[in-house]
Amino acid sequence: MYHFSPTSETYQYYDLPFCKPDHFVHKSEGLGEVLEGDRMVNSRYNFTFKVDKSVEDLCTVKLSPADIVKFKKAVEQDYYFQMFFDDLPLQGFVGKMLEVENKEPRHMLFTHILFEVMYNDDRVIEISVRTDPKKAVDISEEKDTEVKFTYSTQWSPTAKPFEKRLEKYRKHSFLPKHLEIHWFSIINSCVTVLLLTGFLTTILMRVLKNDFIKYTNEDEEEHEETGWKYIHGDVFRFPPFPNLFSAVIGSGTQLLVLVFFIFGLSLVGVFYPYNRGALNTACLVIYALTAGVSGYVSAHLYRQMGGENWVRNLLLTGSLFSGPLFLVFCINNTVAIGYQSTQALPFGTIVVIAIIWIVVTFPLTVLGGIAGKNNKAEFYAPCRTNKYPREIPALPWYRRTVPQMCMAGFLPFSAIYIELYYIFASVWGHKIYTIYSILFIVFIILIIVTAFITIALTYFQLAVEDHEWWWRSVFCGGSTGMFIYGYCFYYYHIRSGMVGLMQASFFYGYMGCVCYGFFLMLGSVGYRASLLFVRNIYRAIKCE
Repeated sequence: MYHFSPTSETYQYYDLPFCKPDHFVHKSEGLGEVLEGDRMVNSRYNFTFKVDKSVEDLCTVKLSPADIVKFKKAVEQDYYFQMFFDDLPLQGFVGKMLEVENKEPRHMLFTHILFEVMYNDDRVIEISVRTDPKKAVDISEEKDTEVKFTYSTQWSPTAKPFEKRLEKYRKHSFLPKHLEIHWFSIINSCVTVLLLTGFLTTILMRVLKNDFIKYTNEDEEEHEETGWKYIHGDVFRFPPFPNLFSAVIGSGTQLLVLVFFIFGLSLVGVFYPYNRGALNTACLVIYALTAGVSGYVSAHLYRQMGGENWVRNLLLTGSLFSGPLFLVFCINNTVAIGYQSTQALPFGTIVVIAIIWIVVTFPLTVLGGIAGKNNKAEFYAPCRTNKYPREIPALPWYRRTVPQMCMAGFLPFSAIYIELYYIFASVWGHKIYTIYSILFIVFIILIIVTAFITIALTYFQLAVEDHEWWWRSVFCGGSTGMFIYGYCFYYYHIRSGMVGLMQASFFYGYMGCVCYGFFLMLGSVGYRASLLFVRNIYRAIKCE
């Protein structure tokens, strides 16, 4: 049973007093299906292949005033049920509000369902469900009411082959109606990339060329050094909190690898419509298996920075993303339990996830950390680092961290914000997202724009003799995640129609974790791009 506004608020079908079967048979579900909130059980509906039924009695239920209240709430909030027949989904509303002139709206409960099944030879191709408004029962008055539930089945042949039976459900996606908007998004993003690339190649490279000429002349004439060359003895000074910095880069790199794996699976057709729980399962398994990436990257960078507290480094790396995610899960699961929603995970599922983290994720993090620690490659710095850091001159407000983050995050966000609506409508709504190729292109554009804008801001920071670029590159690169979280507030209040504590806690909690993941991932991209840029410009000049 689903609340129509979001898909995060789900309940058992028999939480409402529908006709119950004589014996409940619960379907054994996979980990991803349980995470999705699916709790499937058998029903009283009985189908006979190719046999039509005009009106078949399901049962007669005597509803108490408390039962009426439950149904009225479901009708008011547009609850709908979801069933599966031969692995094909079908949905229908519980009832509807009937407007009456000069009177209070009436609560109408649908008591008759028509199942329309299409078949080809001996295979079911399509199934749909329709409710009959003429057989709806008025339950506006909270009193004992006897309700008779009935159903009909209608079988029709079709020439559609079995291999194409899922095409019907793609109509709920954005094809073909919104395909032109998707391509407009791609064109908009490509133009953004071209403009930014043009800026870097024409302006930044020209400035760098002039800087190289200037510094070459200063070397010949022994003038006093200025600009970014002046801080060559401090630019490769390791940042404060190297343990945390290494963990951020390691965790961000792991998430980047995870995203590329997910895109790889989506592009080969693993996540087809109504492949229930496949995405959740893939994310959980791939995150566990790529834990060695974060351990290796973090430990290797930590060793290069002279760190020695390996245990603390690995613990921090292993919990930097999963820790906040676990905290949000505990809060949301508690709320879901209070609402008696199927989004509350069973204890057994929680134990399975904990075992995966203890047996797979953390050991792989440790193994990756051991490999990174034993990698003897030293940090490459074209210039020697001075014993004492230079004092950073006073800077105007717009060159400080927060304004720079705002500038850095706006451009990548503007390249993806059109696509964000479709993603949100798929994750938190009822649309089906199937255009993974477009999404992959947008993601690549996001990576490129993030890298370019971080490089540009790093240059401007060094040009005013501010050598503390390490953390700044992470903050500027990851600031797009903050813009995405800001978009969440707009989507929740303007576009989603969500209400209530559970929907708010699930939306803001899990989207906060997603945006935090984007911060780590894009922050690592910004750092890598800036490090490559800084190494190249200082390698091109003569440093003592």
